[in-house]
Formats: sequence, C-alpha cells, structure tokens
Amino acid sequence: MNDSICVWLDVHKAAISVAVAEAMRGREVRDLGSFLIAPIKSPSWRSSWEASFCYEAGPCGCGLHRKLTGLGQNCIVVAPSLIPMKAGDRVKTDRRDAAMLAKPHRSDEPTAVWVPDAAHEAMRDLVRARATAMRVLGKARQHLQGFLLRHGRIYAGKMG
Repeated sequence: MNDSICVWLDVHKAAISVAVAEAMRGREVRDLGSFLIAPIKSPSWRSSWEASFCYEAGPCGCGLHRKLTGLGQNCIVVAPSLIPMKAGDRVKTDRRDAAMLAKPHRSDEPTAVWVPDAAHEAMRDLVRARATAMRVLGKARQHLQGFLLRHGRIYAGKMG
C-alpha cells in the first residue's frame, strides 16, 4: 500500500527549510530544519512513499521544480500572494513559512502558478536585463547632463 507525504519547502539562495507530514488531514507537521542547497541527485532507492512537494515562487527561479518533476515527483509552485495568512501575522521565519504551506497544500487549496520551462525563463531573464540596462542608461544620461549643466557646459549633440 502506498502512503503519501507532503513536503513543504521554503527556498532561499543558500538553504532550504523543510517541513513534512503525511498527506492525511490532522497529521502533525514536522519541521526537519534547514539544509544547505546541494545538487539533487537521482535517488538510488525506491520507496513506497509518494511525495508531493510545494514551495513559494521566488527569486531563486524554477530549477528546483524542473529537477523534482524530472525525478518523477509531484511539485507545485505557489505565488506568495495566494497563500492564506492571518491578519496581523507578520512574523516570518523559515520554519513558519514552510509550515504555513502545510494546511492549504494538504487540502489541495493553493493555486499553482505556471512554471516556465528553461527557454521561457532564459527569455524572461534577458528581457529583464535589457530593461534594467535601459533604466541605468537613462539615469547615467541624467547624471551626466546635470554634471555638465552645473559646470556651465551644455552638450548640444545627441547622447546615446
């Protein structure tokens, strides 16, 4: 008989906080702590446990999702704005964040966001980098024009 567990991840640049529970409601959510991020390798063992992973979308990208689904695991990525939060609960810790995903994930409430493939994610990064470069260029022009004006120089040519 296959049992099912839910694994909730709070992903950061250097570490992942992990909380685990059996998929049945009412079961205790256990905090497994934080782990340094290391390359995920294919497990050499097979288990009767079926795992379902869930984590918040963030700046670390979607590589973890692609890796877990590539290993045959169920994984969803949730937008932070779609995670139910109690009013006034502003204390955020890695452990709380991982455990906060527990209830909605077990009851299939969280709305998963679309996870781009590697090509889409690369194109997004390129578009964002270009937009940032254009903003920086505009600011540099403004600074240079201001500097020249303060020193009594007026550049009549076209900048850029």
